Amino acid sequence: MTTLPSLAAAPWLQAPALRCILAVIAAWGGEVRVAGGAVRNALMGEAVTEVDLATTLSPAQVIAACTAAGLGVHPTGIDHGTVTVVADHHPYEVTTLRHDVETDGRRAVVRFTDDWQADALRRDFTMNALYCDAAGKVYDYADGFADIQRRRVAFVGSPAQRIAEDYLRILRFFRFHARYGAGAPDAAGLEACVEAAPRLDGLSAERIRQEMFKLMAASGAIPTLRLMAGAGILGHLLPYAEDWDVLARLPPDPVLRLAVLARDPLAMKDRWRLSNLEARRLEDIVCLTAPRPGLRPHEQRVILHQMGPQAWSDLVRIGWARSGAAADDPAWQDLLGLPDRWQAPEFPVSGRDLLALGMAPGPGIGEALRRLEDWWMASDFVPGRQELLDRLK
Repeated sequence: MTTLPSLAAAPWLQAPALRCILAVIAAWGGEVRVAGGAVRNALMGEAVTEVDLATTLSPAQVIAACTAAGLGVHPTGIDHGTVTVVADHHPYEVTTLRHDVETDGRRAVVRFTDDWQADALRRDFTMNALYCDAAGKVYDYADGFADIQRRRVAFVGSPAQRIAEDYLRILRFFRFHARYGAGAPDAAGLEACVEAAPRLDGLSAERIRQEMFKLMAASGAIPTLRLMAGAGILGHLLPYAEDWDVLARLPPDPVLRLAVLARDPLAMKDRWRLSNLEARRLEDIVCLTAPRPGLRPHEQRVILHQMGPQAWSDLVRIGWARSGAAADDPAWQDLLGLPDRWQAPEFPVSGRDLLALGMAPGPGIGEALRRLEDWWMASDFVPGRQELLDRLK
C-alpha cells in the first residue's frame, strides 16, 4: 500500500484566513477538507493558487456557521451546494459533499451526502479526487496519488460514464494532459474521448473557449493539439491549419496560438465568443503587415506609433516564428524590444485646436489633422505643439 505524504507543512494550509474557516466549520460539527486542485498541485510540486473546500455540512449550515462567525457569505453556486466564504478578504469556495442523481452531458442534478468516497467517485480525474484535512493528512479514494507520480491523467471509474455526465470533460482530459501529463495519454480515456467527440458540437462556445484557452496556455499544448487533430477531436472545435512548427515557436499565449492554429482567425470571434480585446488582437494580426528586421529605426518608430505596442509585439512574435530564425536571433530580439526602449508620444494637436484657429467644422478638420500628423511622424515625432500649430497657420 502506498504511503501518502503529509501536507502539514504546506504554507497555504497554514494561511490564517483558511484556518479560520476550517475552525468555524469544525466548531459547527462539520467535517471539512481541502479538495481537488490545491491538493493535486501540492503533491505535484506545483504552485497552489486557489483553495477549495468540501464539507459534510449542508449549504444552509455553512451559511449559518460562517454568518454567525462574522465571515462574508455568498451563495454563488447554491444549487450545486457551493457557498463562497470570505475571510480577511480571501474568498474560498465551500461545497457540500454530493453525488450525481441525474446528468445530461452539460449539467447535473445533485444530492448532498456525508460520504467522502461518493463525492470522490463523481469527480472527473483521479488526480482531482484527493482531499486533505486541517492537519495535512491526505485522503485518496481513487488511486490519484499513483497517477500523480506517473503524471497520468485518468478518469475516475468508467471514462465513458464520466464523459457522459459532462461532455466538456473531453476537453478537460486534453487540457489536463497538456498541463500535467507526461508521455502518451491514458489509452482508455483517449478512446472514450474519441468515441464521444461528436457530442462536442452541442457545447456552448463560451465553455469551449474557456477550456481551449487554458489548454493553449499549457506547456504541453502543441503536442496535445497535434494529438487532438490526429484523433479527430480538433476538427469539432475549429477549422485548423497544421503549422505545428510555427506554433511550437510561439510563447504560451492563447490568442497568438489561435491566430496561427485557426484557418480563419477572424471567424473565431463568433465561433468561440471571444472578448472584444481578443478579437481585436486577431484582427490586427490578420490585417496589419508584420514588421521585420531591416527596417530603418525611423520606420520602426512610425509603424509602432501607428499600430500600438500590443499589435507590434503580436506581429513580431508571429513573424519571428514563421521566419525560422533562431530563438536568440539578435535582430528579431531588437525588433521585439522596441516598445520597451521607445514609447510613442501622443500627437499634441486635436480638432479643437484647428477650430480655435478658425477652420470651419467638417471633414476638412480630419484631413488637415492627418496631413499634420504625417508631417510630425516624418519629422520623427520631434515637433512640439506650438511648432505644429505654427505650421497650420
